[in-house]
Parts: sequence; structure tokens; C-alpha cells
Amino acid sequence: MLDSLSRRAFLRAATITLAALALPGHVRAVGQAQGCDILIIGSGAAGLRCALECLKLAPELSTVVVSKGMVSRCATCMAAGGMNAVLGSVDGDSFERHLFDTVKGGDYLVDQTLTHAFCVEAPKQIRQLDYWGMPFARTQDGFVKSRPFGGSSRLRTHYCKDKTGHYLSHALLDMALSEGVKLLMDHELLDIAVEDGHLDGVVLRDVRTGEIAPLLCRCLVLATGGYTRIFWNRTSTPFGASGDGIAAALRCGLTFCDSEMIQFHPTGVLHGGTLISEAARSAGAYLVNNKGERFMQRYAPKRMELGPRDILARAIETEIAEGRGFGSGDEAYVLLDMRHLDRKKVATGLPQIVHLAKLFENTDILREPLKIRPTAHYSMGGIGVARWQTMETEMAGIFTCGEASCVSLHGANRLGGNSLTDTVVTGKWAGQGACQRAKKVNFASGKKAAALAAAWRERFQQVTAGQGNASEMYALRENLGQQLWNNLGIFRDEERLKQLNAVLGELWESYGQVRVPNANPIYNTAFTDYVELGNLLLLARCAALAAQGRKESRGAHWRIDFPKRDDEKFLTHSVVRLGAGGDLDLSWKKVDVSLYPPKERKY
Repeated sequence: MLDSLSRRAFLRAATITLAALALPGHVRAVGQAQGCDILIIGSGAAGLRCALECLKLAPELSTVVVSKGMVSRCATCMAAGGMNAVLGSVDGDSFERHLFDTVKGGDYLVDQTLTHAFCVEAPKQIRQLDYWGMPFARTQDGFVKSRPFGGSSRLRTHYCKDKTGHYLSHALLDMALSEGVKLLMDHELLDIAVEDGHLDGVVLRDVRTGEIAPLLCRCLVLATGGYTRIFWNRTSTPFGASGDGIAAALRCGLTFCDSEMIQFHPTGVLHGGTLISEAARSAGAYLVNNKGERFMQRYAPKRMELGPRDILARAIETEIAEGRGFGSGDEAYVLLDMRHLDRKKVATGLPQIVHLAKLFENTDILREPLKIRPTAHYSMGGIGVARWQTMETEMAGIFTCGEASCVSLHGANRLGGNSLTDTVVTGKWAGQGACQRAKKVNFASGKKAAALAAAWRERFQQVTAGQGNASEMYALRENLGQQLWNNLGIFRDEERLKQLNAVLGELWESYGQVRVPNANPIYNTAFTDYVELGNLLLLARCAALAAQGRKESRGAHWRIDFPKRDDEKFLTHSVVRLGAGGDLDLSWKKVDVSLYPPKERKY
């Protein structure tokens, strides 16, 4: 019997349906709608950590985690390198050093008070994960092991081989299942319903059946991940990471902060952009140009290949632009060379890197260098947070955590190793905040959610009833990715951004005419693609608008026409709102620099 029990079948045991949410003492029915006390959208590390905190603090409340697909198919699983935290005083490390490295790495766009709190909380979460069974690498004395990582001045990146995110995701999932977290799998978020400035509920679509229905909740937590899929053709994020939560937040009146701050990881495989972890460079891999030079000597002479990601990405693109790369156009690249390293240590300590190099480039990285080029990797921007202690947004009852949020912890450039720690720290904070509020409030009427669900059912009928060609939709998506890579990539300027904003307006209009020639609601993946494309287009428009408005260079945002950082005008977060007519509004808010005033950034 066990031989025939698949992982999906096992997870089904913890999976519920919308109808099954009507549990006595936990929810109430409002008309035809069902509800739960705390609804978490997103089943990555942030969402699961949030759920575990909710169950710990308020087991009497019903907590449900919604996943668009298989629970373990998330961006968390793709993170490889490690988790930053100060465990003891290794090599003279301290919370202050971790804070300063993060602030400097983020080019001083980091809000410093909350980041200090993050650094203090980080080791507590590593110890909690260790207790929950996450198999961290160990020293001979049995302590959790750490490795050097880009932009960090001390050894503080703790890891599980080169599969840290995979182990983190499954450690949290195992705990969630054992603690009784309820999963609503194969449901995608379509919209958030708000009435008179208050949370009313959400609209979900069951991907398997096509059912579109409202779901009420006392509190909503958005843990839907980032939006670098806007680059489509060249990104390391999974296909389903289409920024659904951020787009829905915009549509319900919330803010999108620092949307232009998109990190390009320096080492993506040449074809497609799948990530080769920073763990490779931590182990001693070289970046080499067509002259055989370790060219980082020109850009970060003290840190070399372990400089911050934004500097490395620009260095690689500069080498290519100045003729010291290999190939040309979309096939241009430099090399990641690991041949000088101990073969056994690489094979056993970095098995995923060895596997990915063979899988995507047919390269035995132990015998030959790997072709690499930067890839769109991480979103420093996200949903605006009003109170970082609880991760609550401007709208009471709506919380966010992980990559979907912008507190701002990572500023203009995230340090490697800070993202996975971010998920468990902000996930915990969001869980605490959601529990506190859910105990005090009741369900809303559900009228707005019901009306919004009806509107989405009508939209499904309209979009799928036409005679359109689905290939036009996919061509539009490919065009979106290419336009962004060319004009919102590692190097930006006014002319390209102005052109991009105009093109995005045209693509947005074209999207309004898209039709999906498949009226079958069951597993209608073309309609899923349609919804995701709309979200990607909206978020791309926000990022392009903010990038054009930020007339300076800071971190991952590099304007060749404004090559210097301008602290006088732009020591501010960009804030984008969606107007009632669909127009975007850009404003700015000050950065918290209360602990470390800005100074020149050198490595």
C-alpha cells in the first residue's frame, strides 16, 4: 500500500475544499460563502511559518493555507545557498555587523530600525528550525556550520549542502502537517474584496474544477512571493510566481513599494536563467572572461567573486559589452570555473550545482567551465507594510510577509542568505499580527466578495467564449519578457524607460483583447496563464514607472544617464498606487536611516 501512496496523495490527506471549511466553532456561513479565521495565500516558507505561528498562538482559530499548485512547488525550494544569522560570536560577528552589511548591501535604501530587529530575531529562527529537524551542515563539534557569502563581512550563512531552500520548505511543511495546518491546494487568488476600506474576503478559483467562489476571513496574509517572472525569458523564479498577491493588493487599494528594485543574480545558466547558487563562488569558483582573467579584480578587488550581487551582475554585463565575453547578443556569456576545486567536495557538498549544470547546459562543471549570465532573480519591492512588528498593511486585516512584502529590509540590493531568513522572521511576525487581530474582529458581510466572484465568473465566460488564438497571448508574454530585459535590465536610461512605458501601455491594451479559445473550466491552464499575464503586465508597468522616476543609480537600479547615487533627492522609497481608472500614481516616502547615515559604498 505504501508503494502506491504518492506524495500528492499524502498531501491530499491535509487538503480541504471550500465546502469543508464549514467546521462547527471555527467558521460561519454568510449566504453561500464560507470562511476561515486566518487565510494565508502562499505555501512557501513565509506562508507556512506564518501558519505555524498562528497555530501556536491561537489553536482555537481556523487557519488555512492556499496554494496555487503543489505545496512544495514554490520559489523557496529553488533557493540554494543558505540563511543569514549571527549564531554566537563566530569570527567576531554581531547583530550590528549583520545590520551594517545589510544596510550597505542595500545601498542605504534599507529601513534600519526594523532591520536591526530582523538581525536579532534571525538566530532564534535558525535555532527553531534546527529543533524542528532542518538538517543544517555541522562542524566537527556539532554546531551549525556557516559559509562566506557575497556582501557579508563575517561567516554567517548557515546551509544544508546547496539545497537549503528545499530543506527549509520541507521542514516547515512537515511541521505544518503534523500540527494540523489545513491546505487548500490548486486554488489561485483572483482578487481581494474590500468594502468601505475594510477587508471583506477573497475570490479564489479552483484550478481543478474551474469553480470561482468567494472565501471570507477575519484576517488575510499575502505570502505569494515576488514578481521577477515579468522578465519571463530570463529569470530564476518558478513559472507560477507571477506576483498574484501584489497585483491583487494593488487592485484593492494597497501600495506597491520599491517596485523598480529588482535583483539580477550574477550566475544564471546561459539558456533560460536557472540559478547557479552563490554557494559555488563561496566554495571558491572563479568568474572568467575570454582573456582568462578573473575580472572581478576590476570591480570589487577586496571581495572578488563574493562582492554584492548587483556589482557582480553589472561587472559581467560590462565585460560582455566591452568585448571580453564569449558569444554575442542573447548568446553572450562569461564562464564560471570550478575545475581547480576539490572534485569530491564539490560533488558531495554542491550536488545541485553539478546536476543543474549538466541538466541545462550539458556541462560537467567538474571538468569544464559553465556558461553563465545574470538572471532576474529577486524582488526587493513588494506590498507596502504599515507596521513591521505585525506585518500589517495600510488596510486593517491584511498582512503580508516574505518576498511579497516590502518593509524595507533589503533596500536596493538584497544580500545573499537574507531572503530565506526573511521568510521565517516576517512569517512569524505576520502570524503574530494576524492572530492578535483575528481574535478581536468578526467576519464582514461578504457582499463585496460575492459580487466580485460573480464578476470573475462573467469574465471567464467572456474571455473563453471568443474565437481568439491562444498563441497571441503567449506571443504577448514573450514580448513582455524581451522588452523588460532590453529596457528594464541591469542598465537603464531615460530613453529606454520612456520607450518601455509606452510599449507597456500598448501591451496592456492588447491584453484587453486577448481571448482564450477553451470554455472548459476543468484544468483550464490557458485561463490561468491569462490571469497571470494580466498580473505580470500590471506589475511591469509599476516597475517601469518607478524606474523612470528614480533618476539616480542605487543598488540594482543603475541609470547610465544618472550614474551617481543622489541621497538628497532619492533617499526615498518609491510608492505606486493604482487609481480607479487604471492609471498609476507614483509618490515617495523617506527611508529610516536612524542608525547608519549614508556613505560611499565600496567593496
